[in-house]
Amino acid sequence: MPERISQVTAFLAEVLAPRAPLTVIVDGGDHGAAAQFAARLAAAFPPSARAWNVDAVLGLSGSSGGVSDSALNVLEPAADRVIVYLRANGRGPAGEGERRAQVVIDHQNPQWPVIRRMHPRLADPERWHLPESQAFFAPKAAGWDERFGDDLPAYAEAVAAARLEPGDVALDVGCGTGRALEALASAVGPAGHVIGLDCTADMLHEARAKGRDKSAGLVQADARRLPLPAAAAHAVFAAGLLHHLPDHAAGLAELARVTRPGGRLVLFHPTGRAALAARHGRELSPDEPLHEPNLRPALTAAGWTLSTYDDAEDRFLAVAVRKP
Repeated sequence: MPERISQVTAFLAEVLAPRAPLTVIVDGGDHGAAAQFAARLAAAFPPSARAWNVDAVLGLSGSSGGVSDSALNVLEPAADRVIVYLRANGRGPAGEGERRAQVVIDHQNPQWPVIRRMHPRLADPERWHLPESQAFFAPKAAGWDERFGDDLPAYAEAVAAARLEPGDVALDVGCGTGRALEALASAVGPAGHVIGLDCTADMLHEARAKGRDKSAGLVQADARRLPLPAAAAHAVFAAGLLHHLPDHAAGLAELARVTRPGGRLVLFHPTGRAALAARHGRELSPDEPLHEPNLRPALTAAGWTLSTYDDAEDRFLAVAVRKP
């Protein structure tokens, strides 16, 4: 398998080369890493692009507005400019540098970068979102439960908000290692059916290794295109899913498509938004999809009615009912 960094830089070069001449800026908190990434990205450009200066590393204005040692990779001084921001240490939004970037890359492991956001004018999510999501979660799967296993009681409590009845059909979309599956199976009983869906094969492998496939059918699937008929489920459980989707409105609409009128959607995280942001070294942003002023109208537009919104220190729980 090719080096992960080669896959990412090759894709970025493929996307950016047709836009040349342009200026590509690689920015990030670790200026040495930014310079190295800039050099790898420059080397990935096709020979036709190398007629320009593709390996210059210059100064770039930092977050304070002054000049820092961040890397500036110049393909050709031009009006069109693209900023690539390297998000170090797995942290979330890190100020103005990231907010102005057209490409955001998780760069916690420099040998395993993952594209986390890309402006649609550069590439439609269809070209990058699914493989990058799989690349992000695959190496985390093996130790996921060891890191977060004490969350199981919180998952069971959140499942109760779905108000499932014996015989119901329940979906866990973005199920990961399946921490909610046993609670969902208990709620629907032997006459019911639970399906856990996740886009990452490694996560589903861990779910099977822990025996959770005895509680549910496990399906590898993209949350944006669920392989299910319309109105198939009485309830959808989605833990930590929405903010990983590139189009939140489309994601909510797809969850609505597979839910029966009167069915429930449970959006959950075992940590509240503020506490989770602090854990990742960032502050909450008013444009986040789970912020109530954003979530409520997005749910309404997708065919849901928000009935519960609880953003406490120790959990996030939003429950919506599918409109008739």
